[in-house]
Amino acid sequence: MPAEVWWRLGCFVGVLAIMLLWERLNPKRKSRLPAKRRWPANLGIVAINTVLLRLLIPAGAIGAALWAEQTGFGLLPGLDWPLALNLVLGFLILDCTIYWQHRMFHRIPLLWRIHRMHHADADFDATTGLRFHPLEILLSMLIKIGVVVVFGIPALAVLIFEIVLNATSLFNHGNVALPSRIEWPVRRLIVTQEMHRIHHSQLPHETNSNYSFNLSVWDRLFRSYTARPEAGSDGINIGLKEYPAVRESTKLSYLLAIPFRQPKQADAGSDSQDKDASKQ
Repeated sequence: MPAEVWWRLGCFVGVLAIMLLWERLNPKRKSRLPAKRRWPANLGIVAINTVLLRLLIPAGAIGAALWAEQTGFGLLPGLDWPLALNLVLGFLILDCTIYWQHRMFHRIPLLWRIHRMHHADADFDATTGLRFHPLEILLSMLIKIGVVVVFGIPALAVLIFEIVLNATSLFNHGNVALPSRIEWPVRRLIVTQEMHRIHHSQLPHETNSNYSFNLSVWDRLFRSYTARPEAGSDGINIGLKEYPAVRESTKLSYLLAIPFRQPKQADAGSDSQDKDASKQ
């Protein structure tokens, strides 16, 4: 097994364990459904996604980066800048890409049908940060590979980014809250739970804001930032109205079928009038 796999696996297990322990000791909100019902499906999706990526795109974005490095392909190698600068630029390019990818999955109805499986979780905890449909994971990997090749992003930058992206997804989906005195300063740099929880609100103009995963600057820069939820931190209704917190909604087969089952009413991410709504 390559060293990069061990690095990624070790960081994933470590951060997940920390977040689950934090949630157990000091949860932010009372869950609507018990963890024993939700977690098997949410974690099962991770297993499916991992196997599919290894089978269909075994080299992944890091393999694409290694190829670009060996051939000198891409924009960054042609500029002949120091490696440290290319690492920083590569990380920022990938982070900005994920921001726009996320926004695109909300704006385009067909992609929203795939992404809404993530938002259909009626609760909000670290396992929600793992709950992405296999089709979304595959499309995301193809997008990352394209960006890596075009820019010639170093393999080390890709590895660092993917570890950080995975860790921050677990972190900012946690059913926890940073102390208020440090939450706002931290939010100036990275996405916090309070900031991302707004994105999981049932209100369309809140769902269609706060798209960032790692660095919070993108939402401010591209005018999609919502600072505070209308209902207050403790009053946010999590999830999508069309997918209530019922026993069936925790089944793995149900989650995987969400893109292929149109709900009775249009949901938050498909409302074209609210797609770019935000609070400055």
